[in-house]
Amino acid sequence: MKLEMFHLMPYRELPEDFAEKHHSVWVDIPSHLFDPARAHEMYNDTLDELEFGTTVGYDGVCVNEHHGNGYGMMPSPNIMAASVARRTRDAAVIVLGNSIALYNPPVRVAEEFAMLDVISGGRLIAGFPVGSSQDTNFAYGMNPATLRDRYYEAERLIIEAWTNPDVFSFDGKYTQLRYVNIWPRPIQRPHPPVWIPGGGSIETWGWCLEKGYLYAYLSYSGFKRGKLVMDGFWKKADELGVERNPYHAGFLQLVAVGESASEVEEKFGPHGEYFYNKMLHVYPGFREAPGYRTLDTIKMGLLGQTTFFGDRPPSLTWKDLLAQGNIVAGTPSQVTEQLEQVIKDLHIGHLMVLNQFGSIPHDLAMDNIKLMGEKVLPKLRHLWDGRYEDRWWIKPLDGRRSVSPLRTQAPTTARAEVLTAAKAR
Repeated sequence: MKLEMFHLMPYRELPEDFAEKHHSVWVDIPSHLFDPARAHEMYNDTLDELEFGTTVGYDGVCVNEHHGNGYGMMPSPNIMAASVARRTRDAAVIVLGNSIALYNPPVRVAEEFAMLDVISGGRLIAGFPVGSSQDTNFAYGMNPATLRDRYYEAERLIIEAWTNPDVFSFDGKYTQLRYVNIWPRPIQRPHPPVWIPGGGSIETWGWCLEKGYLYAYLSYSGFKRGKLVMDGFWKKADELGVERNPYHAGFLQLVAVGESASEVEEKFGPHGEYFYNKMLHVYPGFREAPGYRTLDTIKMGLLGQTTFFGDRPPSLTWKDLLAQGNIVAGTPSQVTEQLEQVIKDLHIGHLMVLNQFGSIPHDLAMDNIKLMGEKVLPKLRHLWDGRYEDRWWIKPLDGRRSVSPLRTQAPTTARAEVLTAAKAR
């Protein structure tokens, strides 16, 4: 079993009455609510949490791309990944993703992912999300009618840029390049593992299975509703004659661990409610631009399954979130038992865990990560051992460099004289 720590890097200090007074947390969230000095602390707390996760037993850490919102402030996940890659040694660096249809030309993704793979010594996992409607159609102005065609063309170009050893030309509908010849090139061959963050788009199931990409179901609707989607994925695998290898799929789950159920509710309850009632407060008109979803997906009734932006009560309590399976919470033994059932019911080989969600402060997030690493992860790792091959995992270099200690050097005599003269002026 592979266990990864996921992070959104949320804005943790939205006002108490945010959902009542403001239109949406996404696209048109008022800029006056953003405090750069406080965000400085939040970004660095996030990096500390990600790095800490790699020391307590997580196999990898996940970052992701969103725009114009207070729910997940990583417009450039590659910046976050570069910092993590430099400061960690063995864990996978999982970028979910770059939203490849938004890059012009898409070889920019091929280049930057190759950089990350080389810096990390072959530890990159490359995510290729289509991207939410809020991000792609509204924040970035992409025509929803062409979004998926652009996405498929971008994927084709990136893969060829990674795997074709020769300079080649690319003549696509949306991108035309006379010379494609990326430098650097990735360490992993034929290319880094590709994960597709997905939701309820049924076309994504077949596409992942046919391409051999991992399907990463990023759901805030919880494991109970998530089973509907994962059952659909495995049914599609059966139709295509693809082995039901659990490592072919991953699932995202919010988790809170404490010494007792009452302690967990007291410590995490307000932050879970903050996440679902403020950070998922999205104006309905931003959720699904016309043309963003395919007709087949709409007919399947899977809208809102991915990020819980569908119809829901105006306010959810901690008890609601536990009862619906949105959050797994309890003592280490209770959480272990629940997560083992989630893994088996959804038949997944990759479990992505949100230990920091909503407004959880840094110290509490670190406690949650520590308890997960010490008392939960070791009891889940044995699942699927020896039964399947994980073909969707990193292949790092054996002789990877460690980070050199920070060194300071006294200036040379000539340099010292220049500095002295400059100060005198």
